[in-house]
This record gives sequence, structure tokens and C-alpha cells, in this order.
Amino acid sequence: MTLRIVLLLLAFSASLSFADDRPNFVIINCDDLGYADIGCFGSELHRTPNIDRMAAEGIRMTDFYVTSGVCSPSRSSLMTGCYPRRVNLHEDHAGAWVLFPRGKKGLNPDEVTIAEVLKSAGYATAIVGKWHLGDQPRFLPTKQGFDSYFGIPYSNDMGWTDRKDKRYPPLPVLRNEEVIEQEPDQRLITQRYTKEVVGFLKANKDRRFFLYLAHTMPHWPQYASEQFAGKSKNGKWGDAVEEIDWSTGVLFDTLKELDLDEKTLVVFTSDNGGATRWGASNAPLKGAKGSTFEGGQRVCCVVRWPGKVPAGASSDKLAASIDWLPTFAKLAGTKPAQVRIIDGRDIWPLLTNNAGAESPHEAFYYYFRRNLECVRSGQWKLRVLAPRQDPDGPKPFVPQLFDLKVDIGETTDVAAQHPDVVKRLLVLAESARADLGDGSKAGKNQRPAGFVENAKALTDAE
Repeated sequence: MTLRIVLLLLAFSASLSFADDRPNFVIINCDDLGYADIGCFGSELHRTPNIDRMAAEGIRMTDFYVTSGVCSPSRSSLMTGCYPRRVNLHEDHAGAWVLFPRGKKGLNPDEVTIAEVLKSAGYATAIVGKWHLGDQPRFLPTKQGFDSYFGIPYSNDMGWTDRKDKRYPPLPVLRNEEVIEQEPDQRLITQRYTKEVVGFLKANKDRRFFLYLAHTMPHWPQYASEQFAGKSKNGKWGDAVEEIDWSTGVLFDTLKELDLDEKTLVVFTSDNGGATRWGASNAPLKGAKGSTFEGGQRVCCVVRWPGKVPAGASSDKLAASIDWLPTFAKLAGTKPAQVRIIDGRDIWPLLTNNAGAESPHEAFYYYFRRNLECVRSGQWKLRVLAPRQDPDGPKPFVPQLFDLKVDIGETTDVAAQHPDVVKRLLVLAESARADLGDGSKAGKNQRPAGFVENAKALTDAE
């Protein structure tokens, strides 16, 4: 019996005592959406009434983090509850920062994903949209706990239409494991995803479900349907964002129509910080997609579950995408596999805005590819490595300390005034290096990524 089967059986045995009030789960994960790209997080350019209403009826998580400033590593954490370095998806097999078409590396099928945990508890599971955790057959969503998949398996710029060269195969659309289309009309992709979502909700209205809606937009190249193209105040970026808001409204309308609204916990967030070069805003944060500044890894996050998550609430306690797996497992009446280390923690007390509830994380670690660059604990953020500096190289770096409570823009180094804080966070950084690794040095509790020697393109044409 394989370790994977043993883990799933353990999770299933823990889920036999189901509570009647177990919720459905929906995660809406946008691609490259900025911290301030929605109205409830400060946007004055984008019209996002449905997401803003979601915030008015739920909770805003203002100090919510993803584990990487780019797609694949961040998504590996959402799926596994682990830092990317723990599951060795902080880089691709050749050292690039995301996975590419016909790549040899992917999410190891031995990892237990959030979909597998919930599926073992009797949930129907589906992903609609972007996967980006490996395009080889053994890495696809249907091999990682999802009953069904419809979408583009990696970034929408990894095709032919918007590039002058043909470094990648044609951009595919998958239905489960089958390529059903190449080089789709991306103007319609958000609408097509939304139609798939409605179909899934209607087909599973009488059972518990987990739906992962991973929007392709507003990643470059941005597209919107005729209904939204050219209608925003922020060009193609704003058009794509406003269509995502429309999609969110359709989802909530469908939940209400099916009498599922009060039975469903919905998360709206982004996979990393906004791509400011294309029109995103991360204000008032410093930095953007790809960095370990706040603007690279702190993202907008709204959570709604009527009657359970208080309306109009806000939390500034540190939480992260690694926390969804253990939190959802608890609410589903099960638990993560106990024989495998995960980094996420249950944040349900934060979501209910309980008085006195604190972040379950003593520390949060910011990695750029393989390199540990920063650590946060409470209000303090310590930069231990200059941005994109090689930790194996000879250049010295004096740690910089920022008080995020009063200096969210990381403008003033206060290390000299707080040597005791610097010392404490340096100890935490050393703990991460030993556990997860740093630079070329492996951590003692890292696990291997999935790997295939002879990777092939999903599509026939090259």
C-alpha cells in the first residue's frame, strides 16, 4: 500500500463524524491582481461592486500573504499548505521561477492536496481555470484530487497568439486531461470559466463541494469580452478586473438561486502581488509581483460565509494561503494527513473575528526563488538579504528592520533602534534555513517535487 493511499485513508477515517453545518468551499484566485485593485481595498479606478458587497457581508484580511511573488510557487502552497521550498516548487527544474510548458517538474503526486483532503471527506472537487503546477499527465489536477478540470493549464502568455516567437507549443484548453482546443479566444475566457462554474454548482447542489476558480485574468495579455472591453478607467487591466467582478456576482447569484448562499464559504484573493507594469496597484505597499517587498506577497483577501463570518469585519492579523488547507479540513470535519509536515495553521478564529484571536504564526518567511530574503514576526519585518542577491555569493548585507504597523511602505530601517528584535528574527531566519533551506543548501525537511525525464507538449504542434 503506497504512502499516498495510507494518508488518504487516515484522512477519510477522521472524517466519518460529519457535522450537518459543514460548509461548501469556493476559492476565487486571480492571477496577478494587485492589493489595491478592488474597491474594498482602495481602488478608485475599478468598479467592483460584487466583491465590495462580499466584503461588506464578510471580512477583509488586510495582512494576508502568499508564499511567493510569482505563480507556480504560490499555487503549490495553496494546494499543499506548505512553503514552496518544502515541496521543492520554488523553481522549475532549470532554475526559472515558474513552471513552463512541457516542463520536467511538477507537484509531486505523493503530496496530499487540499482537494484530496476534502475529497476524502466526501466533497465533490473541481478546478476551473489556471493550474500551473505541471502539465505532464501525472501532474494534472485530476491526478491531484480534483474530480474535474476545465481551463488553461499554465499562464496565458505561454502560447503563440501574443508572442512573436513560438518558444512554447500552442496554448491549450483542457477538459480533464484532454486538450479540447488550442489558442482559444481569450476575450471569452472569463465568461467561459463562469459558465463552467454555474454548471458545476448546479450539478452538485445536493452535496458538499470544493470549487477552485483560478482566473486566467488579469495576467498579461489582458482580455475582456465585448461587454467589458474598453469600458473601465484603467485600460485592458481594468476591463479584465471588472469582468472578474461580474463573474463573482454571477457566482453569488447562483449560490442564492440554489439555496446554497448560507452554506458556502467563499474566499476571494490573488496568487501574488499586482503586476504594476501592466496597470495593477499595490498601494500603499512597496514593490510588485516577483518581489519580497510587501507588494509582491501581501495580497487582497475577502472571506464570506453568512451567519458564520461576521459582516463588515476586518482583520490585520497575519494569515497566509498555506492556512486554507488546515482551516478547510477542520470545517469539513476532517484533518490534514498527520504524517506529513505542513506549514499552514487553522485561522478560523481570525475569520470569525474572535476577540483576542492572534495569528497562529510566530514567523512568516519570504523567499525569492530558492533564497530567504525576509522574515516577519508580529509587526516586524526583517530583510536578511538584499533583493535578488545570491546568498552563496561574497557580498555582505546588513539586515534591515521595518515596523509594518507604522511603516507599511517599508521606507525606514529601524534596526539600530531595536537590536533585540533583530536578534530574535535572525534566530527565526536560521530556523527556516535549517528546516526549508536557503540558497544552494537544502533544508532537513524538504520533500522532492515530481519529476519526469521525458516531458512532452500537451499539444501536437511545436
